Amino acid sequence: MGAKLLPAILELTKEQGDLAAFIDKLNRLEKIGAIPSAAQWLKLREMRNQFAHDYPEEPAIQASLLNKAFALAEDLLQVLDYVTAYAERYR
Repeated sequence: MGAKLLPAILELTKEQGDLAAFIDKLNRLEKIGAIPSAAQWLKLREMRNQFAHDYPEEPAIQASLLNKAFALAEDLLQVLDYVTAYAERYR
């Protein structure tokens, strides 16, 4: 979502401008009402980054990451619903 959908929303709304940094894009998306919170998205992104690390010999770490991800799944779905509803205005 962060790599494709969110930049596509900026393009769809002609809000792209000169936003080189991802945080600037998130802040603009929040400002125009396309996402509920830039901080919330950064938390989801951090969770994704934690999954990029491999801990094959650390089942406790794996379990902890899965539990955190499960807890954040509802937030991710909320953001998707929010972005989808926002994009519907431009159909």
